[in-house]
Amino acid sequence: MAEQIPLYPVRSAAALAAANRKRAAYFSAAGPGLGADRPSRYQLEDESAHLDEMPLMMSEEGFENDESDYHTLPRARITRRKRGLEWFVCGGWKFLCTSCCDWLINICQRKRELKARTVWLGCPEKCEEKHPRNSIKNQKYNIFTFIPGVLYEQFKFFLNLYFLIVSCSQFVPALKIGYLYTYWAPLGFVLAVTIMREAVDEFRRFQRDKEVNSQLYSKLTVRGKVQVKSSDIQVGDLIIVEKNQRIPSDMVFLRTSEKAGSCFIRTDQLDGETDWKLKVAVSCTQRLPALGDLFSINAYVYAQKPQLDIHSFEGTFTREDSDPPVHESLSIENTLWASTVVASGTVIGVVIYTGKETRSVMNTSNPKNKVGLLDLELNQLTKALFLALVALSVVMVTLQGFAGPWYRSLFRFLLLFSYIIPISLRVNLDMGKAAYGWMIMKDENIPGTVVRTSTIPEELGRLVYLLTDKTGTLTQNEMVFKRLHLGTVSYGTDTMDEIQNHLVNAYAQMQCQAGGSSTASTPPRKAQSSAPKVRRSVSSRVHEAVKAVALCHNVTPVYEACGMAGETEVAEADQDFSDDNRTYQASSPDEVALVRWTESVGLTLVSRDLTSMQLRTPSGQILTYCILQTFPFTSESKRMGVIVRDESTAEITFYMKGADVAMASIVQYNDWLEEECGNMAREGLRTLVVAKRALTEEQYQDFESRYNQAKLSLHDRTLKVAAVVESLEREMELLCLTGVEDQLQADVRPTLEMLRNAGIKIWMLTGDKLETATCIAKSSHLVSRTQDTHVFRPVTSRGEAHLELNAFRRKHDCALVISGDSLEVRLACPRPVHLSSLEVCLKYYEHEFVELACQCPAVVCCRCSPTQKAHIVKLLQQHTGRRTCAIGDGGNDVSMIQAADCGIGIEGKTLEVPA
Repeated sequence: MAEQIPLYPVRSAAALAAANRKRAAYFSAAGPGLGADRPSRYQLEDESAHLDEMPLMMSEEGFENDESDYHTLPRARITRRKRGLEWFVCGGWKFLCTSCCDWLINICQRKRELKARTVWLGCPEKCEEKHPRNSIKNQKYNIFTFIPGVLYEQFKFFLNLYFLIVSCSQFVPALKIGYLYTYWAPLGFVLAVTIMREAVDEFRRFQRDKEVNSQLYSKLTVRGKVQVKSSDIQVGDLIIVEKNQRIPSDMVFLRTSEKAGSCFIRTDQLDGETDWKLKVAVSCTQRLPALGDLFSINAYVYAQKPQLDIHSFEGTFTREDSDPPVHESLSIENTLWASTVVASGTVIGVVIYTGKETRSVMNTSNPKNKVGLLDLELNQLTKALFLALVALSVVMVTLQGFAGPWYRSLFRFLLLFSYIIPISLRVNLDMGKAAYGWMIMKDENIPGTVVRTSTIPEELGRLVYLLTDKTGTLTQNEMVFKRLHLGTVSYGTDTMDEIQNHLVNAYAQMQCQAGGSSTASTPPRKAQSSAPKVRRSVSSRVHEAVKAVALCHNVTPVYEACGMAGETEVAEADQDFSDDNRTYQASSPDEVALVRWTESVGLTLVSRDLTSMQLRTPSGQILTYCILQTFPFTSESKRMGVIVRDESTAEITFYMKGADVAMASIVQYNDWLEEECGNMAREGLRTLVVAKRALTEEQYQDFESRYNQAKLSLHDRTLKVAAVVESLEREMELLCLTGVEDQLQADVRPTLEMLRNAGIKIWMLTGDKLETATCIAKSSHLVSRTQDTHVFRPVTSRGEAHLELNAFRRKHDCALVISGDSLEVRLACPRPVHLSSLEVCLKYYEHEFVELACQCPAVVCCRCSPTQKAHIVKLLQQHTGRRTCAIGDGGNDVSMIQAADCGIGIEGKTLEVPA
């Protein structure tokens, strides 16, 4: 594919031994002072260690050459470094200027060290440190920096700077060759239009900030409720937030008007997910009889220092006036982050972070000012014309024989020829861009399109690389249940009626056993044995699998049509459940699809709160389960679990579901899971492995005590809690494997085909698993069916990356699939370092990897984090110099969109992202 890239295989064992002997002899001859300890070092190190110490592009002969190759190459690289004036002219001045500016900025804006804090309820005056104001500021300038900032942004381009110098020269009488207005009028018009446009945009930002900062909230005080502006909220205030109202600052959830002690919030403006999140109030304050009792207790919240991670929080709630003092651990489910919206009920929280220390502000990066390629080319052409203008002026002065003050004549010639560079070109260019943007917004084929910037619309016609997200962009992010596999039998969409029959039979047998056990002395298990063995086995397995899917989730049924009061009534009486009014809310569309499927086969989730869950069987019977513990899904664990107790039998069961890579080592030995996961992934299905483990009362009590102790820990809480949970994740019974399909967007295939025919190379960056990403790439025709695909195998060292890159280099016209998920490897250090295959290649062979990838017809990067997506975009810009475009629909795509030369945010299932 790229024969010009000199990647060669690593040395053989014989060549390695010969090289080691030569090096040992070399250091022995050099004397004890130079290399007394070197021979043993080279004899003991492995192949990867030698690769790490050798120059990056060592030739194949260099591996087997004598010691001079090994020692002269690094020294030669050092002597080739630019020094003195050469370094200053070739870019050193930029480095010095940048360093000085960074130093001045750090001196003027010293960041205060972030620390953990103790927040007393309703007592802001007890705060030991001064915290930032709770005001939002999205303005780029202030009243003092507006004019200098706008002028700098304009005159940093050579074209505008050239006209400024020419216009200023007319104030010198010896150089004046015309009227001042002939020079200053065009320049003043361009600057006036630019300043007015920036002023309008800045004023709009000021109005939006003022509107948000002036929103009124109810603050709870000793004297009652008072109205306070959002910008006046302080750490320690007790704030009341009504339904559909924005949360003004980061708070700990203390109370709610909901009887269940929980509420839903919408986080689409924070993480890009439209699914509601369930938040839980602190149990100690939720149990207080009245709202005013919050001031009658002596309590405080200990919160960790402000961090970027919006998915984790560690803290404790302590009430000192009780005997003994009450200590309650706080996690992410007890927090209400700023910029989220309350979706149900009324909440009361204590403010712990304000202003710049809130999660939403800390995760907001200042987007770079994107400049179009046309502007950069125009700037370079202006420089070339200026050089031609100087040469022409020198020729004219030479023809005059350098008579008199020739330098004055030279400058006057420069002014006379200055019209070679027309200032109207910039005006026409800006007007053309504005017209392009207006035409895009009025295009009938793409209704609803909004052009957020008028400076780069022409970039859409000069793209070379298009980097796209998968979920919600290429796919609809609407999950449909497709497959259930039990190991020996598989059910698809055309055999779901068999599952219904098995469920009906299973629950009918359970009712017969319950009735028989009450009238006869025969044990239930004895009565069950009269049924046919095969039917009983299949029915019971199907029943256990469907029940596990119906119980292991974080889905909550919501009855919107009945209102909040109606929802409480529905939760109390069987006959008030209405299937037409019920909707499901969860943090993941996969879980909603699974619960909807269990409803379609006869096992319906009808009610759920913090402590219990109710299922309705096909016969209409209500089964109640007590929720003992819930372990939410995290990107690190890749699984979630729940411990429930059946109210009718008092059986305690631990259910867990997750990705196959996480569950394979947890479930009991089997010979079908890995194969079936691969088969479903090749069909484009998202797979989840479901397992269970029965617990005795003693086992659960022991686990609960250790789990609660770990949750109260202030140091390494996450690791300690994970260790306790992992003690249960052993030898779990494998129940089933589920497959959910994410359907493609309309017209994805012809669109990608037209883009590819136009010469645009398309890369797919996704956080999904490798098999699913590869299948979606083929089903969407990003990779053609007949095209070869090279799956970059996991590498953990430089030597493995070297070999894998050589293997990839020998293939021609094939798509590349590489994973970005973390692998725990050791790279010559005592502690494990988490690096992925992608990161290993970029660490040692960045240039070679990008060169090879850019020659592929398509590239799929799976298991990518938002940071990795932005990094890939920057690598393409640095190594190719071509224009890139990023397109996505979720909050995890914002960093990629901001890093690209042109960003497109689409309104999908998750979020409309501003480009």
